[in-house]
Amino acid sequence: MSPLMIIGLGLATLAALLHVLFFVLESVLFRRPAGRRLFGVRAEHDSPALRLFAVNQGVYNLALAIVVLVGVALLVADAASVAGIAVVVAGCSVMVVAGIALAVTAPRRMLGAALVQALPPLLAVGALLAA
Repeated sequence: MSPLMIIGLGLATLAALLHVLFFVLESVLFRRPAGRRLFGVRAEHDSPALRLFAVNQGVYNLALAIVVLVGVALLVADAASVAGIAVVVAGCSVMVVAGIALAVTAPRRMLGAALVQALPPLLAVGALLAA
């Protein structure tokens, strides 16, 4: 396994773990006052309506993490796995697009979060495709 492949797999794994964290924040902790504040929801009466969206977004992030981790597992088992590369690149690419959408939607407030969401998978894709 080449050094770039190892770096790419490490970054893809980091991206997946971050998306598991996003799942916890959105689907589990959103019910709590501190979790709602993290997303800028101040009024508790707004929480039930927004919770549906937060839970759905969290599950979406968890599914992306699972896809990427399946691809990583395929590549760990066989570094030449075309399917593994395709699965990781596809999952990471969706993460990057979601990060870009977040940055475009609220550039001043969410740029840091967008970079956390998009940069590791972007670097993972670059490393894997260059390997």
